[in-house]
Amino acid sequence: MSLRFPDPEQRAAIAAAARQEGVSMQEYILSAAYARATAVENTFLDAFRESMTRSGDVFAAEPGTTDPSAEQRAAEQRALAELEQPEAGRAA
Repeated sequence: MSLRFPDPEQRAAIAAAARQEGVSMQEYILSAAYARATAVENTFLDAFRESMTRSGDVFAAEPGTTDPSAEQRAAEQRALAELEQPEAGRAA
């Protein structure tokens, strides 16, 4: 890994932080990058879970055409069973 910094003060600050942590500059930078990526991922996942909860609450609160009645489900199952039965007298 090439560790070139256009700003000498930035390099000095990172070097000091790495020394304080007791790791190399490469390890310090990689750890920081991993921590940032993980934080971004966690933020995304938290927002996604919150969105899923909101969506679930909305669908649970307002059953509509996506939530058929028991009678409608039974009628659909009967119709499906009739379609799956072979027709009598069908020519082979």
